Amino acid sequence: MKTGIVVPAPKKLDPAQSLAALYGAMLRKFRTRAGWTQRELGDRVPIAHSRIAQFELGNETPVPDVAEALDRLVKADGELMDLWRHVVRTPIPDWAQRYVNLEPQAAKIRKYQAQTVPGLLQTEAYARALLAGSRPSVGAALEKLLTARLARQAILGAETAPVLWAILDEAVLRRPLGTPDAMKQQLEHLIAVSDLHSVVLQVLELDQGDHPLLGGSTTVLSFSAQPDVAYVESAFSGELVEHPGTVAEFALALDHLQALALSPQASVDLIRSIIEEKYCDPRLPARVRRRRLAQVQLQQRAGRRLRRGR
Repeated sequence: MKTGIVVPAPKKLDPAQSLAALYGAMLRKFRTRAGWTQRELGDRVPIAHSRIAQFELGNETPVPDVAEALDRLVKADGELMDLWRHVVRTPIPDWAQRYVNLEPQAAKIRKYQAQTVPGLLQTEAYARALLAGSRPSVGAALEKLLTARLARQAILGAETAPVLWAILDEAVLRRPLGTPDAMKQQLEHLIAVSDLHSVVLQVLELDQGDHPLLGGSTTVLSFSAQPDVAYVESAFSGELVEHPGTVAEFALALDHLQALALSPQASVDLIRSIIEEKYCDPRLPARVRRRRLAQVQLQQRAGRRLRRGR
């Protein structure tokens, strides 16, 4: 009986998913036409064959000298380089691209934001201030970054919009970004989007202290026909987590935060109180001060009635 090693079928590619995915599909097409395996092509560049696999899956983008070598080796006559130039002009960094590709496919998006309003809920002025401040070297790329970020928000208005369950640390609401008017508009926008059927908004008060996700912002994406994934990020890096056990730990941590956070209505009330406290005309008393003033006036009137009744 003849036996041999079973070679697994190559993973299917979806060129429509992103420019990086289209580049990967084209690279695989030229590579297979040349009759080379990923290992053989990697040896000729030379780079690890696992990098070739990541390029073809659209998970990574080659650096310029590797991109030129790939185009030359598979005899793409400049086609791969032309496409590569479009890929690198895309403002979303590689470490975030896989997450951004998965985001519109999700049935549910659960987030904890430790420092800033999530991108899906940012106003243009807030996003501009955030991108300019967090990336001092952004320069002329700011407008492309801004356009790409705001374009992602289209999924919330789609018929098949995912459920977005966002838990914001209270620090997010109290940390001013941009002008006072821009911050006020951002807080008002949060109140407005909380009315959408697909958005659930909660605030985790600072008084809660210790909690499972103090390390930073975390997202769990849930799908109808594939396993959940988690995404953890900082200002300059991000990691897509696919190991089921680790993803389950992040999901459980979010469950705990949902229980600790204010209810959606109480969260909206807190946002309103912050607007009145920090961004309304100082000549007008804030809601808390108005409430206390009303209580004092009631007590004074009651005292006068008692004195008159003696």
